[in-house]
Amino acid sequence: MVLKPATFNGEEPEIEVENPNHATLEMRVAEALAVSGGISASDVIVTAEGDAIVLRGAVATADEVERAAEVARGVEGVASVTNHIAIA
Repeated sequence: MVLKPATFNGEEPEIEVENPNHATLEMRVAEALAVSGGISASDVIVTAEGDAIVLRGAVATADEVERAAEVARGVEGVASVTNHIAIA
């Protein structure tokens, strides 16, 4: 059996993939938050916009809000951190 190359309306299909660097940076920041002391990061959402990190979600104390931003800034490749974490 011989298969012909996949086409869409006679042209090669375009495959769009989210920037893998964003996903990698998000994962590294999320992992750093998960293993750092002083933060309950289970309700923190990490989003990368280029080399900028946006933190959203909720934690229990103001100290945790500040600690989350501090940890995110310490991850290699992070240029800036915008912290939208609320105190629950």
